Amino acid sequence: MASDPLMSAAYMGTRGGFVVVSADDPGPHSSQTEQDSRLMAMMAKVPVLDPATPSQAKALAAEAFALSEAFSLPVLLRPTTRVCHARQDVPLGPIQDLGRKPDFQKDPARWAATPKFRLRLHGELEDKLAALAAHPATAPRRLNPEAEGQRAVVVSGVAAAHAEEILRARGLWGRLPLYQVIQPFPLHTDFIRRLLADYAEILVIEETTGVIEMQLADRHRVRGKMDRRVPAVGELTPETVERLLCEVAGEPYHAPEMPRAPGRRPTLCAGCPHRASFFAIKKAAPRGIYTSDIGCYTLGLNLGAVDTVLCMGAAISQAAGFYHAYKGQARRPDIVATIGDSTFFHAGLPALVDAVVQNVGFVLVILDNRTTAMTGNQPTPATGKGVLRETLEAVSIEAAVRGCGVRYVETADPYRLPELVARLKEALAFSREHGPAVVISRYPCLLDRGTERPPGPGVPVITENCDGCGYCLQHFECPALVREADEGPVRVEASLCSGCGVCLHVCPKGSIQPAGAASPGMPGKGGQP
Repeated sequence: MASDPLMSAAYMGTRGGFVVVSADDPGPHSSQTEQDSRLMAMMAKVPVLDPATPSQAKALAAEAFALSEAFSLPVLLRPTTRVCHARQDVPLGPIQDLGRKPDFQKDPARWAATPKFRLRLHGELEDKLAALAAHPATAPRRLNPEAEGQRAVVVSGVAAAHAEEILRARGLWGRLPLYQVIQPFPLHTDFIRRLLADYAEILVIEETTGVIEMQLADRHRVRGKMDRRVPAVGELTPETVERLLCEVAGEPYHAPEMPRAPGRRPTLCAGCPHRASFFAIKKAAPRGIYTSDIGCYTLGLNLGAVDTVLCMGAAISQAAGFYHAYKGQARRPDIVATIGDSTFFHAGLPALVDAVVQNVGFVLVILDNRTTAMTGNQPTPATGKGVLRETLEAVSIEAAVRGCGVRYVETADPYRLPELVARLKEALAFSREHGPAVVISRYPCLLDRGTERPPGPGVPVITENCDGCGYCLQHFECPALVREADEGPVRVEASLCSGCGVCLHVCPKGSIQPAGAASPGMPGKGGQP
C-alpha cells in the first residue's frame, strides 16, 4: 500500500525532509518474509541508509533528513532485527527549531504531473541518483586503513558491527581491509571503481539480498550471495560472519558448541480475549475453514482455528475466494475469517465492501481488543485517543461495517463464552442464505494498562475428578493451565492466571470450577468443539 506513493514521491521530489523507516527481519523472527527493503529503494529509485548499531541508526536518521532536503527526495532508513533489538547508550542532542512556516508553491507540472511531465521528472531523478552516488557524507568508510592485502571485505548493516569485533578479536585487523557501506543504494561510483581496481577478491557480507554485490557487477572477483559463499537465507549471526572472515583470511574456524535450550512455541497471553474467540469459533463451526490475518491473533494457529495467513486484509478476501471455490457444491463448509480491529481499519474495509457486492457467504469475526496489541498498544481509529492519549474523534466499528452494506452485525463479549458461541451460530445461519455476517468480539487487551475492564470471577480451581486428559491444554492452551508431566492432573498457575474465567466453560468433564465452588464430580460446562 505504501509503494505507490513512495515511487510517485521520488519522481515529484519533496520539500522538507521525508524519511521512511522500514525495519527488516532477517530470520524471520516475527514477520511473514525476509524481504530486503533495499530492493524497494532500488525500484523506487530513492537512497537507502543501512545502520550497524542503535547509535549509528540515530546518527543516520539525522543524515537521512539532511540528505532528503539536499536532494529533494524521500530517503529510506533500514535497520534490521539485531539493530532494532539491541540496547546502547545514545546521546541526545538539543531539539532544533528550524522556524519554518508552511508555504505551498503551486507547480502543477510537478505536484500534479501527468505522464508527459513524469518523463521529465524521471530524468531529473536519474540526475539526483548520479549526484547521490558521489555525495561525500554517505560514502563507504574504510574502517582499518592500516590493513594491507589483495582481499577486501565489504559489509553493511549489523554485519559491519560483527565484522569489526571479530577481526579485532582474532588478530586479523591489519590483514583484511574492511569497508562499511552506509548507503547501499545508490552505491558510490568512485568506490566501485577503486574497489575493483585495488583487490583481487572481494567478499560482500550483507543482509538479506546481494544489493551491494549486484552493483559491483563483477562475478569473477566478487564473492557473496550470488555464488552462495554468503548464506542467502536467514540472518547473519556473529558465528556466520566469523566463519566467512576466517575463510577469506585462510584461518581455521571451529564452530562453537551451542547449548540447545528446550523450545517453547509462542502463545497468546493468559486471559487473552482472542483465545476465547477462537475457542468459540471452533465450537460454532467445528468443520469450518478459518482464514486469518496478521497480528498477535495469528497465534490462533496453535488452537487449530487459523488455516491461512497471507497479508493484512487477506482474511476477508481469502474467505471470499473459498466461498467462490465451493459455491454450487452440495455441502459447502462454513467459512469464518478473523481480523483485528486495527487491521480491519487498515486493510479490511475494501475487501469487506467487495464481499458485500459479491454476496459472499461467510462470517467475519473482528477481534476488537481496543488497541494495536502486537506492535506496542498504539491506538486504533475506534479508541478515540491519540498516541499521546489526547482525546480524538472515535470511529464506530459497527457503523463502519454497516456502512459497507453488511446486514448482520452483532457484538459480543468473548469472556461470556456461551453468548459468543450463540452469536456465531446465528451469524453462520445468516451467512448460508444472505451473504456476509459480522460478529465483533470485544474485550480490551490485558496488556493495555490504560484501559479499564470489568473484573473476572478470579482464579479457578481444578477439581479432584480431573483425569489429566489434556483437552484443555490442547484445545485452549492457556499458559496458566499447566501439567508437570505428560500424564497426571492439570493445575492452575495462579501467578499467571488473569482470573478471566473463560476456562470454566472449556473442560468437557467440568473439572475446572470457580474458587469456592469446587467439589469432585460436578457436571461439565464445556464440550468438544
